[in-house]
Amino acid sequence: MKLAWAVPLMLLGAMPAAAQSDPDRKVDPTFLHRFVPDVAVKTVPISSASAKYRPLFGEGDDNSQILRGVTRFGQLSVDAGGRSSKVSYAREEHMLVILSGSGTVSYGGKDYPVKANDFMYLPPTVEFGLNGGKEPVTAILMGFAIPEGMKLTVPDTLKLDNIDNVPLVTVGSHPVSTLYRLLMGDTTSTRDRLSTGHVMISLFVMEFQPGGTNFPHHHETQEEIYILLDGTGEMVAGSGMNGIEGKYPAKPGDAYFYRANATVGFYNDATPGKKPARILAVRSNLPPRK
Repeated sequence: MKLAWAVPLMLLGAMPAAAQSDPDRKVDPTFLHRFVPDVAVKTVPISSASAKYRPLFGEGDDNSQILRGVTRFGQLSVDAGGRSSKVSYAREEHMLVILSGSGTVSYGGKDYPVKANDFMYLPPTVEFGLNGGKEPVTAILMGFAIPEGMKLTVPDTLKLDNIDNVPLVTVGSHPVSTLYRLLMGDTTSTRDRLSTGHVMISLFVMEFQPGGTNFPHHHETQEEIYILLDGTGEMVAGSGMNGIEGKYPAKPGDAYFYRANATVGFYNDATPGKKPARILAVRSNLPPRK
């Protein structure tokens, strides 16, 4: 007996090979990975002759089309005595975390001294820039688009604190092998050091004990970025469909962008006596679809 659907089925089976030959068709990634030293310096509005910007995700990066609310995430380095260009954005909020060195942040026409481990909120409409002091200063700059119609809250002065001032705590159902410094949350937050974000809902540092993990998980309506500051281990990114995470060896300078629903997590190296690994992380709400 000849099956009437046999020929169409064979033709249907041949279609994927033809589709794969399309040079303009690329796989839509679940996550993006960058290693800071490998990222080339690009010229963006905050750049200057003495301020270099390495775009990890968003502005300046050629492959960040999957980002929805994140506008930029990168490393900004300013020479000793140098100054970045000043920028302002009508409907974008920014966070700046000082990784090393010291200098000042220009904010609304006034300069504020900053040093390593300082973190701050830079609201929409306010002009800002980063300046080197007697030594160079390096920071992570991150920005998020604020949807039209969302009410803006703009502090009169720079909201700034230092990571070392924020206590280590446990969070929710995460295991005690990972402790959190809750740096910044949204304007309604009662748990974070600063409650200032609109689209950004959580800026935090995780410290993993040897062999520690935050248990791989996902967020249905948020984008998230991890950057490993200290230590080594395995970054979890994607997979999970069969109960097995996708694991990637990680070292300081590895950064991952996770789109909504992507599996995210980290396993610290279990070597006895190893120092805690540290990850700077930020999570933000997806903007509403147009």
